[in-house]
Amino acid sequence: MTLDEGRLRARQCATKLRPRQSAVARRRHGWRLGLLLLCVSASGASCPNVLQQYTQPMPRALPSGAPLTQIIDVINDNSARVQSVSTTRATISTPGVPSLSANIAFQRPRSFRLIAQTFIGREIDLGSNDEVLWFWIKHAQPPALFYCRHDQFATSAARQIIPVEPEWLIEAFGVVTLNPADHIEGPSPVGTGRVEIKTRASAPGNGVSRILIVDDSSGVVLEEHVYDAQGQRLASAAMSKHVRDPASGARLPRHVEIKWPPANFELSVDMADLHINQLTADPRELFSKPSYSGYPEMDLAQPIGPLRPSVVGPPQAPPQVRY
Repeated sequence: MTLDEGRLRARQCATKLRPRQSAVARRRHGWRLGLLLLCVSASGASCPNVLQQYTQPMPRALPSGAPLTQIIDVINDNSARVQSVSTTRATISTPGVPSLSANIAFQRPRSFRLIAQTFIGREIDLGSNDEVLWFWIKHAQPPALFYCRHDQFATSAARQIIPVEPEWLIEAFGVVTLNPADHIEGPSPVGTGRVEIKTRASAPGNGVSRILIVDDSSGVVLEEHVYDAQGQRLASAAMSKHVRDPASGARLPRHVEIKWPPANFELSVDMADLHINQLTADPRELFSKPSYSGYPEMDLAQPIGPLRPSVVGPPQAPPQVRY
């Protein structure tokens, strides 16, 4: 076979294969386009940006063997950059209960709101403002909107359900502040890349102590455990999947696990989006105590008898529709 005959044969083979190659190419292009549209619609951003939030390591903020004062400064500086946080695409889950979609928002120092729902409506409403805290659970017994004033919280029945001060919910989402006036010990190594810091409140009558687990490179808080004066663990939070907000520079977690041992309660939160210092609703409405028809308000500062530790029941199954 001559060179010209070989070239002719190659062109003929390419002509026969071109339709199949084009179809494969079109399918591959369709898959890429579909994946791109899925990423954009699900996240509001391009796929590379979304993936980088989880694959890129947090920038180093602490030198090797950083002293306690420098770690405190990094933690407090990070929290000082955050005035408010909101997410409209969160998922919460607790053992034995189907996962729920949720909207979460908080504004320092103590305004907080978590609303969880299924496709048939709200299931949970937990909130706090400068005056009161409240929680409403659709299937709780007795049916009520429970509330309590902050200045009455310490001696109220609310502590049977929420064993820590409401402000701690904000700390559980990564906005932790250390008071240099408190008694602080550490840092002590507790595994690769982690150090432990122990704090005890200096205010008279406040016997609460905390243990923080901190990343020794980025300075972000990975765990926080709260104990009462008798050493009983009241609450724990584990934080992971930290991302850095380009506008504020704050580094906050996208995954949070909360435990309240006295109430036998666990909650996991995954946040697909984070809006830092950009609340998605009017704060005056967002952090106002709601009302629910058929659920009377019950002041937990008044004697009402013991509450059941576990008030969260599985959502009722939606009614079956027969065709």
